[in-house]
Amino acid sequence: MDQIPITKQGYAVLKKEFERLKTIERPENIKAIEVARAHGDLSENAEYHAAKERQSFLEGRIGEIGYKLGNARVIDPATVPKDTVRFACRVLVENLDSQEEMEYMIVGPDEADIKQGKISVSSPLGSALIGKKPGDEAVLQAPGGKRVYEIIDIL
Repeated sequence: MDQIPITKQGYAVLKKEFERLKTIERPENIKAIEVARAHGDLSENAEYHAAKERQSFLEGRIGEIGYKLGNARVIDPATVPKDTVRFACRVLVENLDSQEEMEYMIVGPDEADIKQGKISVSSPLGSALIGKKPGDEAVLQAPGGKRVYEIIDIL
């Protein structure tokens, strides 16, 4: 069983979605199936088929989140050593081609949000940064060619 690294904040967001799906969306969908079933002939009942598809999606998502929560390894960013780039740390990097500085937080795939500066540990850039120290260079192959980043600081 693989442990799934996740930040405290990411865990809370997943838990909230899990509870919403189980306590609000699942019961609403069950009612929608009952209402659609009452309309008669199920073979030509679009409402019924849509509600059943929604039920399948909900059950799949509940199972997926339940698995992730059950196997989560919650990491508090405040406890992460700042000697090398690791999961849950914030890192300041400079794109050596454009001289643009960017700050990223290395998070799990479910938490990644580039607009908030959160990149997945399994993304090409996240993977290239892991294990590096300030002053090191991270090289990655992007669709537009090779990109080189210098690690300025681990925050």
